[in-house]
Amino acid sequence: MGCFSSIVCCVPKCIFKIILSILVAIGIAVLIVWLILRPINRLKYQVDNASLTQFNVTGNDMLHYDLAVDLNLRNPNKKIGVYYDQIEARAFYDGQRFDSVMLTPFYQGHKNTTILRPVFKGQHLLPNVLGEFNQDKADGKFNVEVKLYLKMRFKAGLVKTTKFKPKVKCEFQVPVGSSVRFTPEKCDYDW
Repeated sequence: MGCFSSIVCCVPKCIFKIILSILVAIGIAVLIVWLILRPINRLKYQVDNASLTQFNVTGNDMLHYDLAVDLNLRNPNKKIGVYYDQIEARAFYDGQRFDSVMLTPFYQGHKNTTILRPVFKGQHLLPNVLGEFNQDKADGKFNVEVKLYLKMRFKAGLVKTTKFKPKVKCEFQVPVGSSVRFTPEKCDYDW
């Protein structure tokens, strides 16, 4: 009986020690990963330039457009790379999408800047934009929005994360005449 009671008493202590050892090991591993990757800086997105060689609305609400945009994607991190697995750029005017283009996937290394140059060209029916178009034309600038729909992963050393699907929203004004310079605009994004 004495031997049996010592075994029953020992089992919970052994289980407790094993669980405690596992938790300490996980805690140390998390601390090491955090020390390696810190600080993680936010990615930066900006519209550096945009030009409209054609942008007009006909009487039947048909928008004819030729818009070129230079998007600056900056990875300021020293130890983290970014896989852009899918990039869809959508162009909007007066809250309505008028075009969409798929851009080439790429890997962006540490402390690296990449310029994407989506071009939106064609025509699209945009109901009820003639009033906004005439007002923007009179003001000398068109209010345009480009959104990036991304599928991306991060890489630190040999470790790759699962895919994230952030949306980047860039609102900017494109000058009507060539005598006015474009003002670069930072973009917002959410995860």
